[in-house]
Amino acid sequence: MATKIRLQRGGRKGYAFYSIVIADARAPRDGRFTEKIGTYNPNTNPATVDLNFDRALYWVECGAQPTDTVRNILGHEGVYLMKHLHGGVKKGAFDEATAQKRFDAWKADKQKGLDAVRESEAKAKKEAIAKELEAEKKINAEIAKKVAEKKAAAEAAKAEAAAAEAATEEAPAEA
Repeated sequence: MATKIRLQRGGRKGYAFYSIVIADARAPRDGRFTEKIGTYNPNTNPATVDLNFDRALYWVECGAQPTDTVRNILGHEGVYLMKHLHGGVKKGAFDEATAQKRFDAWKADKQKGLDAVRESEAKAKKEAIAKELEAEKKINAEIAKKVAEKKAAAEAAKAEAAAAEAATEEAPAEA
């Protein structure tokens, strides 16, 4: 029996949500499966993967063939690295503790990279908000300047009208 690791679609229309399953290669995409080993949600940014690492590693070592997308997911989660390290342990290149140490170092390095990306995205978002705020303040200052000029012009017109009225009142009184 040829075993595949594939995605099984779920979720509503326009909002796909996938289960990562072990299935017979002849079974349809959303049909019968042997075991569910995780979920994949591509709708979040970054995509959310919840994977039973030990079972995924077991099935990969048993020879289950993943689809392209699942291969990428397993690679990002480190299943293939651990398979490679287990191969080194079997050959006697190093022991299990060294393999685990190397995997933990890889995982920490990957996490640090992800944190740096999230931090840079947050910083860029914060800078964009600050730039928008600065532009809005500039526009508001220009509007306030125009309003002040209009008020000054209205006050000047009022003063001229009052002066002209006073002048017209004085002129008939002199006659």
